[in-house]
Amino acid sequence: MKDFPVSTRSLVLPKPLNLIGNDFRPAASGAEMEVLSPLDGLPFTTIADSGPEDVDAAVAAARAAFDGGTWSKLSAAERGRLMLKLSALILEHAEDLAQLETADNGKPIVQARADMQVTARYFEFYGGAADKVHGEIIPFQPGYNVEVQREPHGVTGHIIPWNYPAQMFGRSVAPALAMGNATVLKPAEDACLTALRIGELAVEAGFPPGALNIVTGRGEVAGKALSEHRGIDFISFTGSPEVGVMIQTAAARNFIGCTLELGGKSPQILFEDADLEAAIPVVVKALIQNGGQTCSAGSRALVHRSLWDRVVAELKTAFEAIEASASDEAAVLGPLISARQKRRVEGYIADADAPLIARGGIAAEAPEGGYYVAPAIFGPCAPDARIAQEEVFGPVLAMIPFDDEAEAIRIANGTDYGLVAAVWTRNGARQQRVAKALRCGQVFINGYGAGGGVELPFGGIRKSGHGREKGFAALLEFSHIKTVVNNHG
Repeated sequence: MKDFPVSTRSLVLPKPLNLIGNDFRPAASGAEMEVLSPLDGLPFTTIADSGPEDVDAAVAAARAAFDGGTWSKLSAAERGRLMLKLSALILEHAEDLAQLETADNGKPIVQARADMQVTARYFEFYGGAADKVHGEIIPFQPGYNVEVQREPHGVTGHIIPWNYPAQMFGRSVAPALAMGNATVLKPAEDACLTALRIGELAVEAGFPPGALNIVTGRGEVAGKALSEHRGIDFISFTGSPEVGVMIQTAAARNFIGCTLELGGKSPQILFEDADLEAAIPVVVKALIQNGGQTCSAGSRALVHRSLWDRVVAELKTAFEAIEASASDEAAVLGPLISARQKRRVEGYIADADAPLIARGGIAAEAPEGGYYVAPAIFGPCAPDARIAQEEVFGPVLAMIPFDDEAEAIRIANGTDYGLVAAVWTRNGARQQRVAKALRCGQVFINGYGAGGGVELPFGGIRKSGHGREKGFAALLEFSHIKTVVNNHG
């Protein structure tokens, strides 16, 4: 077993097996694929390289669980108790899961530990919510009793990305399970080990066969097969807009619904009365966290011209002190997920159509084969500059000056995305005006992010996707309405 920077002890690695009907089995073809660690670029285990036949088996297991299986016979309260057991097991194994996440994904160990807490919280929150989705009675004509009921879709498909493997497992799958759906998960091939380990914990918690199925493999093979499968009733996808179009097209062909979260180019707007002592550290963290590989990363800083010089100076100092490094206890910026992603981000930096303000560094002790990229700030950027319009998905910040509130709003809304935004001002009236004017799914005032924000509905508009995850809104996404009209005379 290789020695990872995060730990001197050996990792407990999941076997290269799919989870189908509580049976751990290899891909039907027997094929496996190597897993490379972003920390050093070297292989350290394998996963099942699954195909359509494996997806067929997983969907069949889920269908059996939903259509008369043990899962379908559980009450909402019983489903909730199982989810609470899984939450407790995730917390019990949180350190091992965090070590595994860091080796597989490359994120700093401190961030991986936080992710495990959030993952457990998803199953805790939705476990507690499982029996609290109520219907309603509609007053109708005399002689009628009308009930509106919430029911699960049936079999739901979940395709999650590599940037937050454990968190995304909880975010996508937990509300679907809470509503009573049977699920099939296809995690990203670049980082899926914690998902497999949590699947093992779900079996240990007592989830009945078929409630949760996990199939690993390539997106263009296993992911495609799942998204197009006629046996699923709803699909949830987080990833790129390009793949989102394919997912939505496949869903339309099968006449099913989908939830899509497709990224963003989220602005942080610093007005002339912003509390910079509070704002600057948050601006840095919102961009650097997870190497900038976050859909809601604050990748644009819109700065009032009166503050420009001070904000530039403070961000320059902060960024130049940051070094990408192997994920030891002190690391704040780890490697990117893959050599491909590193080339992509470095391409944006090399071709940036704006002046470079500052770059951080790469620690001398960072393994040479790892996918490390020094963070960068560019500005002043034209609002329509490529670096200010496209999602880089790396530690790259675009700074844009503005003169007044109307211009700030126009620039903030001036991309194809609409996921998250932040407004930094002490002016209460301005807080409300700007929050209302911003075209996005979440607005933070004098802050950014919410430590996972499990309770807070999350999603976007336009190219950022549609539908909502997190909070009670996710339970509604994973259910449909049935109206029952009783004519009792």
